[in-house]
Amino acid sequence: MNRDRIPPSPGQESVWDYPRPPRLEESPKHIQIIFNGVTIVDTHSSQRVLETSHPPVYYIPPEDIQMQYLAIAPQGSFCEWKGMATYYTLTVEEKLAPNVAWSYPNPTPAFAAIKNYIAFYPQIMDACYVNGEKVQPQPGGFYGGWITSDIVGPFKGEPGTWGW
Repeated sequence: MNRDRIPPSPGQESVWDYPRPPRLEESPKHIQIIFNGVTIVDTHSSQRVLETSHPPVYYIPPEDIQMQYLAIAPQGSFCEWKGMATYYTLTVEEKLAPNVAWSYPNPTPAFAAIKNYIAFYPQIMDACYVNGEKVQPQPGGFYGGWITSDIVGPFKGEPGTWGW
């Protein structure tokens, strides 16, 4: 896999300019998430995590999520930067999506601003939008990055990138 940085055009960001360890920043962008025809998220108050070779992951404050559709799942995971993650199952009417979202109830100090905020895997949703643009999910299914036209790669998650 070629991991040569794609030069960004004006108004774009390269994921190869993002830091490692990752950085957290507030985002005023309009974030919407649709699942089974229901708007689960509608916010202008997200936080995004930026990490080398990864498209941004958006973390949503619980007050901007239709929490009645989420239930804590038995799965958990560990992130070397953020700490222990809790996962959620999303159910809207008869449609169920296990382990579709995650949060950090007790994040590391550097990520305290996303305590209890929830991130969603875009590939499982009907649609995710950033400022009205439909998101493309980060390749590979393992990561939860959101690709929009203002983000260039190449992105970790594509075939041959596991060792990056």
